[in-house]
Amino acid sequence: MAEGYSKHYNMDSRPTVVSTPTGRRLSAWTGHISLWTRRLTAGVAVLLMATACSTDPEFSAWPCRFVYDNGLHLDQTLATATNSMSRGIFCHITESVRQGAKYLVFTNSDGLSSTQRETAAESESHYQLGLSNGIIVGYQTFNTTPNGGFIAYDAQCPNCVRTGNSLGSSKYIIQMDHKGMATCPTCKRQYMLNNRGIVVNGGKDDHKLEQYALVNCTGPTGVVSVFSRQ
Repeated sequence: MAEGYSKHYNMDSRPTVVSTPTGRRLSAWTGHISLWTRRLTAGVAVLLMATACSTDPEFSAWPCRFVYDNGLHLDQTLATATNSMSRGIFCHITESVRQGAKYLVFTNSDGLSSTQRETAAESESHYQLGLSNGIIVGYQTFNTTPNGGFIAYDAQCPNCVRTGNSLGSSKYIIQMDHKGMATCPTCKRQYMLNNRGIVVNGGKDDHKLEQYALVNCTGPTGVVSVFSRQ
């Protein structure tokens, strides 16, 4: 047998490569293959997860693109809704423009409100805050998985939007209260923010709040990100 490929066999007849120069090269090559295989497997897993989110009817196809580092701004209103130790507080986020400058307006379910001017980088990122300039984020009390119970909703009443064939309206912006409920001022439907946005006073064919699939929160002074499944 040629040098570098000499083998001996143990009792269960499984070959073991002898430590020769060529054998070491073969072992290293096998290690590269193993590493590549692990990376490929991880990539496939991520792809499958993304595919699952993209086809899950529970998650909204309405547009959303938002990443905000509260470590830069230390906004107290947003911080109340991004603390996993104080569940049941939610924050409505919208964007306004004044004299050419962009601002984010935060209002929580306890009535606290604040405004933060966007940095140049944030302004250039062109946030898309849901269907009509408004999303709601917070930690649920009844559901703690996934993402530790952190959730993001569109702030529009989904039933009025569908009934009116609308792209959103100020008339359909749901109003939050300190009990974790949100009410549409037009149709008077009530939604439970602490339980996936389900309707508590509607019909069997009513829609719950639009929920965004790709969300993450790293704490009151961390990063909040919300994306639609598109």
